[in-house]
Amino acid sequence: MRWSDSIEAPFRQPITLPRVESILAGALSFLGREAARIVLPSWCAVCERELPWRGRTASCCASCWSALPKIAGVKCDSCALPLAGESAVRCIECQLDPAPLSWCDAWGHYAGGLEKVLHAFKFGKHDFLDHPLAALLDDTLRARGDLAFDAVVPVPMSRRKERRRGYNQAELLARALSDRIGIRCDMLLAKTADGPTQSLLPRERRAANVRHAFRATRDAAGKEILLIDDICTTGETLRACAKELVRAGAARVCAITVAKAS
Repeated sequence: MRWSDSIEAPFRQPITLPRVESILAGALSFLGREAARIVLPSWCAVCERELPWRGRTASCCASCWSALPKIAGVKCDSCALPLAGESAVRCIECQLDPAPLSWCDAWGHYAGGLEKVLHAFKFGKHDFLDHPLAALLDDTLRARGDLAFDAVVPVPMSRRKERRRGYNQAELLARALSDRIGIRCDMLLAKTADGPTQSLLPRERRAANVRHAFRATRDAAGKEILLIDDICTTGETLRACAKELVRAGAARVCAITVAKAS
């Protein structure tokens, strides 16, 4: 749970002096961590040089952030794979077996500085990268000109894995993007099977690993949904989530990620 969630929750219950004291203690703890982040030395997640307290984006220095590898050309409209050409088409694999998505997009290449930033966000407890990364998703959405959604939905994580990591990075992205574009973040998917981590599996095993791993709620029916994840590799996770949302009656499902792995 993020600090903002923890400080909102107590106000849904009667206010008592112990509750006020607990809220103030949480606020002071948060402010103390933020002050320490400014005063104490820290290092860029990409170049590993000491970060200035100004001219930085979260845990990334200005020069490294500006050099993140954005996908500049045409992408497959079904899996976001960069393609040669001047107009949006589908890659060969998606022509043969397209995902049940109206479109799929990604901001950048999963390489270089962006790979390091996402690794810090996902595994290094750099959860404060959520809003800067959501800004990249926002830019991609506005370039597409498609914001006609009823809900922003993160790819879910199993409870066991989320407890171990401390947060679901896709949910942090979805909530941060929701704040920016004013579309509700809805937890319309749950992870029901806790198989091996996708990134550790060979490509040929990834589809089977997530085939029946997700469940959509009935609230997905009739909604236009924007699915959120941090990285699209083979696209099998997004495909499995989209299939389940469509099965639950979603009117339209699109997907966007920060990075696409080639």
